[in-house]
Amino acid sequence: MKRILLAVLLLISAGSFAQNAKDKQAILDLLEKQRTDWNKGDVEAFMEGYEKSDSLLFVGKSGPTYGWQKTLDNYKKGYPDKSAMGFLVFGIKKVDFLNPNLAFVLGSWNVKREKDELKGYFTLLIKKIKGEWKVVADHSS
Repeated sequence: MKRILLAVLLLISAGSFAQNAKDKQAILDLLEKQRTDWNKGDVEAFMEGYEKSDSLLFVGKSGPTYGWQKTLDNYKKGYPDKSAMGFLVFGIKKVDFLNPNLAFVLGSWNVKREKDELKGYFTLLIKKIKGEWKVVADHSS
């Protein structure tokens, strides 16, 4: 009986690990798509990685911003064209699952532009919504 219970527990944990690996890759793919869209100068495509909701939270140097549209407007104001957007690189430090549908991501960002370079760190809450991972909270400094 103990062997059967142990085998069941191992199968469950292996299935959970496989799911986490698949979901982790989906999250990394989401972030890579955002990076690629940014580097194309397409801030609207970049924003597709965020939940289109009034409850989206973005926290930057100016404080919290609520809402997808307001966040997009702020990006467009701060980065009005491709040269202002520069070339973005992410350094993903960790992806931790808080539950099967919610992940915490810690990473660094670096934007190289012709005349300067910006860099900092970010934390993200990424939620699986209708089968897709979307950023629901972003704190970038």
